[in-house]
Amino acid sequence: MYILKPLYSLKNPTIEVMNTVNREKLAALLDEEIARYEREHPRSQALHASADNLFARVPMTWMNKWAGGFPLGFTSAHGALITDLDGHELIDFALGDTGAFAGHSPEPLIRALQQRVGVDGGITTMMPNEDAQWVGAELTRRFGLPQWSFSLSATDANRWLLRLVRLVTKRPKILVFSYSYHGSVDETFVVDDHGRAKSRPGNVAPAVDPSTTTRVCEFNDLVGLERELAHGDVAAVLTEPAMTNIGIVLPEPGFLEGMRELCDKYGTLLIIDETHTFSEGPGGSTKRRNLRPDAITIGKSLGGGVPCGAYGLSAELAARVQEAVKSGADIVDVGGVGGTLSGNALSTAAMRAVLGEVLTDEVFPRMEALATTFAQGMRSSIDRAQLAWSVSQLGTRAEYRFASPAPKNGGESVGAGDEQLENFLHLFGINRGVLITPFHNMALMCPATTEAHVAAHQRMFDEALDRLVG
Repeated sequence: MYILKPLYSLKNPTIEVMNTVNREKLAALLDEEIARYEREHPRSQALHASADNLFARVPMTWMNKWAGGFPLGFTSAHGALITDLDGHELIDFALGDTGAFAGHSPEPLIRALQQRVGVDGGITTMMPNEDAQWVGAELTRRFGLPQWSFSLSATDANRWLLRLVRLVTKRPKILVFSYSYHGSVDETFVVDDHGRAKSRPGNVAPAVDPSTTTRVCEFNDLVGLERELAHGDVAAVLTEPAMTNIGIVLPEPGFLEGMRELCDKYGTLLIIDETHTFSEGPGGSTKRRNLRPDAITIGKSLGGGVPCGAYGLSAELAARVQEAVKSGADIVDVGGVGGTLSGNALSTAAMRAVLGEVLTDEVFPRMEALATTFAQGMRSSIDRAQLAWSVSQLGTRAEYRFASPAPKNGGESVGAGDEQLENFLHLFGINRGVLITPFHNMALMCPATTEAHVAAHQRMFDEALDRLVG
């Protein structure tokens, strides 16, 4: 059997990315799956072909990331199931890349939206109601920070919070980890290029070179982090507790605690982005790992698919912002913080329904148990196939990687990529009624996910590996 020449990570030559896969066989199998995908999804293909008035033929350009040449169109989605335009029912482990973490259209959310749109009326009024205070209090209970404000996405929450931390620290720069992702925030599109900040490959026409606004090092690298913070110009570190968008990269023992200590040592604030790591529990990684952030951002999962986001402030940080307001900073009108629809009544009603009745404390243990079954099943299959792959789990989220051991930072994670292999496995799943996230190999459990759904994925995954290396 032909073995792909090992690839090595950008930063650590000890991690070996070796797929014992015959590449010619893989190419033939991928062609078979593409042909089947086209044959069984004519209405989705026609929808894409006829979308002359949509830029890139999709509502948003990233929808073209789906494997197969065109994305699936859908007619309905309920719980953990999606029905596509051609009538195929798919088990959904993508869940809108966490946007549908609550499951698709759960009954409490439907009821709350109908109440807000119909009986109560008023979707957006620029005025507060009781739902907003309820959600703020619930976020405080879960994550520990006492002050909250709302946005329509985690991107906006991150963008506005970066303004606030620069305001109070009077420092110009932020720090992010190489290949991290915090939405479409200009300052965050940087990577570590041999110890120097560099605009991330593919970054689209930034207003300024982000290496002038941002410092960067690799995740899990406390030495590199201290080197960058020692310059004394970093207002805040913005990070996920575990990297997710480049593939799950878990923190090594002591890293998160060391990061907090270094931030304290150099007078730098710490922002935890919980948008995806909410999968670790009702209070995300912050509660699960006893983190002590100065601020938290979170987005899409809170509203069950209704656009929303939020950022939380520690009491000390909130007081510092208020002092800056007394000195002339404008956080009400033209200061670049906030938007007309932020905190609108529809979003806050959705968040109250999701947090109060769907993604409750009680549902997380069952979802995490399903993710553990999911991950253990994949590990067993990978071992039987004698593939140098690995599986990572983050609470209710699991992902397989084409590397062993699993990548420990963004550079290694990029080095572990294999687009051809990924496309084959994604299409193989779709063609057999199983959907995982198109951007990587992530699967997420929601309250409606069942043991039968996990078992169906396992059967599909075993069949795929049998075809691949059997």
